[in-house]
Amino acid sequence: MLTDNGSCHRPHLWRDTLTTAGITHKRTRPYRPQTNGKVERCNRTLLDEWACARPCRSETERRGAFPRWLHDCNHHRGHTALAGLAPASRVPDLSGQHS
Repeated sequence: MLTDNGSCHRPHLWRDTLTTAGITHKRTRPYRPQTNGKVERCNRTLLDEWACARPCRSETERRGAFPRWLHDCNHHRGHTALAGLAPASRVPDLSGQHS
C-alpha cells in the first residue's frame, strides 16, 4: 500500500490491519511530487470511475462493483501512458483467462 505521510496512516489499527492482510505499507518520500502525483491521480481515478461513478445503495454494493471495474480498467480501458493500450496488454497472459 503506497500512501503519503499523512497522520491518518500512522495509527496502530491501520498498521495492524495491513499486517493481518499481508500488505506492506510504503510511504512516499517527502517532497517528491512525482510519486505523490501518482498516488493522487490513482485516488482521483478511483473516485471518478468507481466509488462515485454511480449511486450505490450500500458500501457492500460499492465494494461488490470493484472487481469488475478493476478488470475493465486493467484489461479494456486505454491508458494515455500506454498510448491508449490497456495495462494488461503489457503483461503476457499465459493462462488465457482474461481478454
